[in-house]
Amino acid sequence: MELPNTVIIQMREWLRISMKYIKTKRLILRDWQQSDTAPFIAMNQDPDVRRYFPEKLSTEASKQFIVDAQKDIEDRGFGLFAVERRDTGEFIGFTGIQVLEEDGPFRLEFLPCIEIGWRLMKKHWNQGFATEAAVGVLKFAERHTDIKEVYGLAAKRNWPSIHVMEKIGMARVEEFDHPLIMEGHSLRKHVVYKLEM
Repeated sequence: MELPNTVIIQMREWLRISMKYIKTKRLILRDWQQSDTAPFIAMNQDPDVRRYFPEKLSTEASKQFIVDAQKDIEDRGFGLFAVERRDTGEFIGFTGIQVLEEDGPFRLEFLPCIEIGWRLMKKHWNQGFATEAAVGVLKFAERHTDIKEVYGLAAKRNWPSIHVMEKIGMARVEEFDHPLIMEGHSLRKHVVYKLEM
């Protein structure tokens, strides 16, 4: 018996959203799911989560982030993965790698490059999840891609992210003024870290 096209499409969609790319001791890094949307929007409205960014993300910007992140995963085989706790099944944020394009807002000599990044909900901070997820991403990149170097960018004041970058073996290479943050703002000065794989 031949299945109707709508059923085939639904089956393909179910299979796609079930893809898990990276498993660590406590985490699963996977495709984005519809159920991630509400907690992701809430996370991006948390002033503590957005402390080292010039503003909170709007609902529409958060939704677009998910669309763009999932498209990268589908198109490239890697991207900013949704992160889930293995013990509770909770969505807790994202971690991954993405292409930082030369024609974006930055005019840095090493562009285009691969950038590693993460963002987790506040209740899951200080438990080593960001470091664990980042290490998992680096192992994934080493095994499944030909990526030879990874960069990390953060506001100079963003000590939590800088600490993670240093824990995963990245070294500081330069500083720059973020072009999208106004002059005189305390978050304008950014640092660049690099890891050769």
